[in-house]
Amino acid sequence: MQEARRSFLKKAAVASAVTTVGAVAASDKSAYNSGGVVVGKSPKKEILYKKTKEWELFYQSAQ
Repeated sequence: MQEARRSFLKKAAVASAVTTVGAVAASDKSAYNSGGVVVGKSPKKEILYKKTKEWELFYQSAQ
């Protein structure tokens, strides 16, 4: 029984180490592909500025 238990623990340790190394390698690889920038799949465009009357008044008062 003792040998079976040791054998199981060795196999479990090796399997977890292989899984961890695989996960780390996969995450590093995807960071290189996108240049470290997270790329989403959203169809929406991000609007940072929209020219309105209120913005014009703000910019005129800020000068």
